[in-house]
Amino acid sequence: MAMREMIRIDIQNQKGSEMRVVIQKVQEASVRIDGKVHAAIGPGLLIFAGWEAEDSQEDNTWMAQKITKMRLFEDLEGVMNRSVMEAAGQLLVISQFTLHATTKKGNRPSYFRAAHPRISKPLYEDFLDQLWNASDLSVKSGEFGADMKVALVNDGPVTITMDSKNKE
Repeated sequence: MAMREMIRIDIQNQKGSEMRVVIQKVQEASVRIDGKVHAAIGPGLLIFAGWEAEDSQEDNTWMAQKITKMRLFEDLEGVMNRSVMEAAGQLLVISQFTLHATTKKGNRPSYFRAAHPRISKPLYEDFLDQLWNASDLSVKSGEFGADMKVALVNDGPVTITMDSKNKE
């Protein structure tokens, strides 16, 4: 059995923990790697996502469904009443283990809760698939584990944080 298949089986057998995301409604966003634009979007959502070791594909599914249906875009009356799908927006997803920083002791954040890359990378790839399947929208991404420079124009500003454990 290939390593990737074994990891997928491992993540499918894990109990849900706390996948975290920070969602920003943007007019535009881009990610640069090694000084070159790797991905860019127009109006839509910039999603920073991080996983713990116990997270699963079920967390990804719940989060993707919630994000793609969340009403963050204005209707004709200026009320945030449309989803990213209804607004025909785009999605840019950036993996970010630092969302699981613990800052209780000292001045240096600890990241012991963040899933190891052998767990989080397949979850990241699955999350991209889940977003596309849930929305059929353009889903772009950074590069897992790369040193990335993210630029954005926040629209509103609208910034939402969610986690899969509390379902909020």
